[in-house]
Amino acid sequence: MDFITYEVEGQVGIITINRPKALNALNSKVLEELDATLEAVDQDAIRCLILTGAGEKSFVAGADIGEMSTLTKAEGEAFGKKGNDIFRKLETFPLPVIAAINGFALGGGCELSMSCDIRICSDNAVFGQPEVGLGITPGFGGTQRLARLVSPGMAKQLIYTARNIKADEAYRIGLVNAVYTQEELLPAAKKMAAGIAKNAPIAVRNCKKAINEGLQVDMDQAIVIEEKLFGDCFETHDQKEGMGAFLEKRKEKTFTNN
Repeated sequence: MDFITYEVEGQVGIITINRPKALNALNSKVLEELDATLEAVDQDAIRCLILTGAGEKSFVAGADIGEMSTLTKAEGEAFGKKGNDIFRKLETFPLPVIAAINGFALGGGCELSMSCDIRICSDNAVFGQPEVGLGITPGFGGTQRLARLVSPGMAKQLIYTARNIKADEAYRIGLVNAVYTQEELLPAAKKMAAGIAKNAPIAVRNCKKAINEGLQVDMDQAIVIEEKLFGDCFETHDQKEGMGAFLEKRKEKTFTNN
């Protein structure tokens, strides 16, 4: 890997986009390496992922404009599909993913963060979808996920104006869950990931699936999705262990993902 590093700390995997000289901008190679990194995650051993960018200036400053500037219509659509396919893989990945957003999250960087389950950021973070100022639309899900996350009206305002917003405004509109100092950001992400990793992994993964799939359908269909995933937890070791510990009033629990 030239541009992605992957580290394991306990049951938490940390994916870092490591192209700091280009502010971690996404080109085809970065996207391919991110895809390969997700493929290689040991889903039996890892219970939560953190996604971040190298350095303190930038999470991901966007897609690589130099690479995009000469694309034809067909090539542009293909590049959009490449990014969308990988971001969708991240969004539907069985494990929960926390985006630890350090600095710029513009264009493809904002879109990448929105593909994660939970977003927390540093106080120097800057978010935006600047694409219309470059003569294009957001192409990696920005028109779709931003509207679903913050409201259609706010998404339209941010996308049409191509205006950047700082961490406090991102928090106010619900784009991020919390803001930390730069020093606190990664420790906070690790603490949250460790807290998730302590819980029953089958249950956590089923919750992710239930929320993601339920949001795409009406409530009558959504509760059926929930019922099936709820039922799927029973007769597992983890369900017996979790309920057994509660009934026996013991704090120690051993969840095995079985």
